[in-house]
Amino acid sequence: MSAPSLAPFINKRPWLQRWVRPIAEWYCHAAGYRQMGLRADDLIPEENDVVQQALKRLTPQQAYDRVFRLRRAMQLSMTHQLLPKEEWVKPEEDEPYLDVLIKEIEAEMKEREDLEAMVISKRKRNAQEAKH
Repeated sequence: MSAPSLAPFINKRPWLQRWVRPIAEWYCHAAGYRQMGLRADDLIPEENDVVQQALKRLTPQQAYDRVFRLRRAMQLSMTHQLLPKEEWVKPEEDEPYLDVLIKEIEAEMKEREDLEAMVISKRKRNAQEAKH
């Protein structure tokens, strides 16, 4: 299950969104993952079944690009370097690709759970007709 988020609350209020956006942009820059060529979804931990299923649903190109970004970031981390500024991930390129799949899988799991928990019973009218 994904972590709770304030994003829907903030997105419904334009004045709050205008106030929070500079802080969010500063935080993304301070986090440093874009300077290493990573996208935000590359930082999602892989240690749960939902994320593992989402990774299996990626297209081959998306999976290859993700592995490339992770390996390059690992190499940069070990050598204590950053990418040249022209190779940094730009904010407009940092679109979610894994989060969409995770939400889809969580919805499927919830639907499956709801269907498995469903109790089927006859209506009273149908039960009375069956007796006669």
